[in-house]
Amino acid sequence: MESIDQELDESELELPAEPMTLNMGPSHPAMHGTIRMVLKLDGETVKACDVQPGYLHRAQEKMGERGTWQQFFPYTDRLNYVSPMLNNVGYALAVEKLLGITVPRRAQILRVIHGELARISDHLTCNGAMAMELGAFTPFLWFIKAREWLWEIIETQTGARMTHSYGRIGGLAARDTEDFGARCLEVMPKMLAVATEGESLLLKNRIFLDRTQGVGILSKKRAVSMGASGPVLRSTGVDYDVRKDKPYLTYGEVDFDVPVGEDGDNYDRYMCRLEEIRQSVRIVEQSIALLNKIEKGSPEDEVSVKDPRVVLPPKEDVYNTIEGTINHFKLIMEGVQIPAGEVYQYTEGGNGELGFMIVSRGGGNPWRIRVRAPSFFSLSAVSEMIIGGMIADIVPTFGSINMIGGECDR
Repeated sequence: MESIDQELDESELELPAEPMTLNMGPSHPAMHGTIRMVLKLDGETVKACDVQPGYLHRAQEKMGERGTWQQFFPYTDRLNYVSPMLNNVGYALAVEKLLGITVPRRAQILRVIHGELARISDHLTCNGAMAMELGAFTPFLWFIKAREWLWEIIETQTGARMTHSYGRIGGLAARDTEDFGARCLEVMPKMLAVATEGESLLLKNRIFLDRTQGVGILSKKRAVSMGASGPVLRSTGVDYDVRKDKPYLTYGEVDFDVPVGEDGDNYDRYMCRLEEIRQSVRIVEQSIALLNKIEKGSPEDEVSVKDPRVVLPPKEDVYNTIEGTINHFKLIMEGVQIPAGEVYQYTEGGNGELGFMIVSRGGGNPWRIRVRAPSFFSLSAVSEMIIGGMIADIVPTFGSINMIGGECDR
């Protein structure tokens, strides 16, 4: 009888194994209830991945085509509910491009400030949630605390904490309060201090570094070919930001840098967002300085165009004059009369290039609305980021792209 101590051939020691199919989501916490991944696994190594969005069924674009031009603003809030003002501004610019109008200077600057406050909120949420999904709960609480300071400012101006509907065709819903600039300048240093504190907890943490550096890599070539933009694209080394390359509103008048990574991994995406927060603070501070230079009572000091065919009349006119009543009624019931045409307007959203393709046949209702949602393109690249990695790598990688369900399943 052969001795049990006899060495066996290595192939005889291997247990027979086959690839396994595993469903991850949509009920998995890291999938945020809206994404399903069908994984092909060899042990814990991901060999193939089918990413399946589509669990929200919002149909926001089709609903926008059933209402007036102005009635689409609440839907833009819900495309990216973390930074809704950026969506308000992007859509307003698209319609104004069809109309051929430019809003007053004060409205332009206020749009920039509110957009950058929204961008900071977006990045704080993404970075905080990504850290939390890796087990770092304290930075998440700190970042959300800082985000709340910003939301308090925005709520004072818009009347709503989260979904603002503050944008209007031709300007903004209301004038800013007297202390708006002072409150922004007061909060910015406090918010930066919190971001720095969170950074100090994470960037020297071995667990955080091991799970982000060299994980979820997307090459520069593939990022460009798949249409990625925003921090996902810039983390690969591509220096592209709509605010810099195609300036709109007053972005051409302020000085800021575009953070760019090298490796296109989770760490670079995290760091790009962290640095973009600091750059947004620079933009806000410079924009408030521009705001203070506007002469009080001048045409530049208005927040909406003076055109009764575009902007609703003041309430006192609606209640006390027949002209105001008729004007209000026609704009509400029939909508702003937009000439026939087709435009594409793109801006820099929280997650990249946010575009609105709109078609008008003339009249008060859109004929077609199509949104180029930046999160959708980032989501398309996730498969390449996680194939070859481990199951556990999916969580930080998915968190690093900042997928917003309202954008993907619009």
